[in-house]
Amino acid sequence: MANLTKQLALELGIKDWQVENTVALIDEGNTIPFIARYRKERTGELDDTILRKLDERLKYLRNLENRKEEVIRLIDEQGKLTEELKAKIEVADVLNEVEDLYRPYKPKKRTKAIIAKEKGLEPLADILLAQDIYEGSIGDIANPFVNEEKGVGNSEEALQGAKDIIAEIISDNAEYRKLIRDITYNEGMIISKTLKPDEKSPYEMYYDFNEPVKKIAPHRILAINRGEKEEFLTVKIEAPVEQIMLRMYAAVLNKKESITTNYVKMAVDDGYKRLIAPSIEREIRSDLTDKGEEQAIKVFASNLHSLLMQSPVKGKVVLGFDPGFRTGCKIAVVDDTGKLLDTTTLYVTAPQNDIEGSRKKLKELILKHDVDIISLGNGTASRESEEVIAGLLPEIDKKIYYVIVSEAGASVYSASELAAKEYPDINVSLRGAISIARRLQDPLAELVKIDPKSIGVGQYQHDVTPKKLDESLGGVVEDAVNSVGVDLNTASPSLLQYVSGINSAVAKNIVEYREENGKFKSRKEILKVKRLGDKVYTQCAGFLRVPESKNVMDNTAVHPESYEVTEKLLKRLGYTLDDVKNKKMASIDSAVSLIGLNNLAQELDMGVPTLKDIISELKKPGRDPREDLPKPILMSGVIEITDLKPGMIMNGTVRNVADFGAFVDIGVHQDGLVHISQLADKFVKHPLDVVKVGDIVKVKIIDVDVDRKRISLTMKEI
Repeated sequence: MANLTKQLALELGIKDWQVENTVALIDEGNTIPFIARYRKERTGELDDTILRKLDERLKYLRNLENRKEEVIRLIDEQGKLTEELKAKIEVADVLNEVEDLYRPYKPKKRTKAIIAKEKGLEPLADILLAQDIYEGSIGDIANPFVNEEKGVGNSEEALQGAKDIIAEIISDNAEYRKLIRDITYNEGMIISKTLKPDEKSPYEMYYDFNEPVKKIAPHRILAINRGEKEEFLTVKIEAPVEQIMLRMYAAVLNKKESITTNYVKMAVDDGYKRLIAPSIEREIRSDLTDKGEEQAIKVFASNLHSLLMQSPVKGKVVLGFDPGFRTGCKIAVVDDTGKLLDTTTLYVTAPQNDIEGSRKKLKELILKHDVDIISLGNGTASRESEEVIAGLLPEIDKKIYYVIVSEAGASVYSASELAAKEYPDINVSLRGAISIARRLQDPLAELVKIDPKSIGVGQYQHDVTPKKLDESLGGVVEDAVNSVGVDLNTASPSLLQYVSGINSAVAKNIVEYREENGKFKSRKEILKVKRLGDKVYTQCAGFLRVPESKNVMDNTAVHPESYEVTEKLLKRLGYTLDDVKNKKMASIDSAVSLIGLNNLAQELDMGVPTLKDIISELKKPGRDPREDLPKPILMSGVIEITDLKPGMIMNGTVRNVADFGAFVDIGVHQDGLVHISQLADKFVKHPLDVVKVGDIVKVKIIDVDVDRKRISLTMKEI
């Protein structure tokens, strides 16, 4: 544990005691959100990002230690474990090194070398490898091993078998493999060629492409992989063979002029070309893919977090408009709590083209339900639908706007089992409109119902290992949900299952209890829910909100374990819980400063970080942290791509971020691209350093290609 602690501390740039305490908390079964929020004193205020990295590395290193122990045991069982080999295995810091050291002792299929050994040629291989000086010919050395009964018909066959054994010995040598891997990675080139030169594809830039292995960008790796998988490209790693072989000869060949040396040289050549090179290429391609996946997941995770944390539009009646051609546009009106009020279908496009009838019905719905905002999906027929909406708004005697929202995942939700349970009597096609309306009111609560991979903010998300992606995105959703908090009396099972300590079964039990017994009147009441015991309560309670509770602290992020000390704090500062409830805490900071934060913490026997968090919650009970974020852009008129001209300056919403730039929605149904080189007046290492999904940004149009529907934007010099 001591070595593991030091390694984690060094890698993450934190103190040993922070690692020790965090590992202990994880091993006790605490969740990352709980540790991040309610155990700040023990972790030294490590945030959830660092905590998740620590947890991930902890799992890897423990797995590495387990594999080391297993390899040592397996070699020892063969009676071949030496102290030197054991020491090498114990100091290996990556799994590749452990596997390389185990390679010579690993059970193999019937290789050429194994067959040669069965023929009794291993002693001949040892003689050749020794490269001693001999007076006679090579035949004199090999002839004693000719044995027709064992399948060795002549000296050439004996020598070939010995070379096969030497080739495998070379291939199994951990030091040689590391040497070759390092040279290939640092000096090799990754090369792709097209299999379909006359065919257009997204992979055209890779039809004749080469780049140093160590410099290739992660997103290019995944693009090349996909092009290869779809049979547009052939991909290979071209290693500096001459340099590798010179190093190998220097390591293996004897400088003495032995008649066996040339045979050893041929075995080295064969070992490299037949055994090592293909294996090393596979390893490096796998490592590059891991690197590409890691970056893609990182970008996807960041985009997803920003999307989930977008500012909600609260207290508004919303009309969800899911545009479509043949089957019409699906409409759903929801009240300010998200409750469904009305649905219909409009036909504003071909073949029906019932524009007047659609305008009339739309106006009736807006007036009937006093609609405040129209949430328009950005999919098929969105342009035609927007024209109808924009033309209608001036005819209505109230200020009403529309917002274009991403409808990614709405169809997935519509056909899901969850949607069927929520709206059993509503047609599948209309459920998408409900989702489009509700995701404007509360993006987090609605988007957690959809598989994160279907939300449309990823980069090559379909090319990464599903398990890795699911684990990472699950952590993102969990962090987002717990940082906002969840209303215990309105949350769906989809939302509740992301709350710290609550799994899907407990989430369903909570909703069932609520349906049978009415709204929860306090946090403590959830202990009556099936399978929700003290341990789960400790993990989840601080993240649940109960606005209906008599105790105002039940509607804050103050954990029940701190209620007693919070009341002592209020009394010490001259306040009551009623003051908190009635939001009469404006002067609390002044009251605290008179005593001093550190003095107050010492007096109350609590940590400063927890004290600061409690004070923050008392100032704004029930506050949603997303309220401080930019609101969506409200629109009242249509902009066509043909209206855009270079030099125009516009506001837009960042819809997606990739390694090469950011896609910005400027209201023309075709996101423009701000290339990484156009994001700022300074060097930008990665777009996420400058923008995130949901940001409202000012952009200038550089170029518009109407035919290809491409818009080039800049954020420089505006």
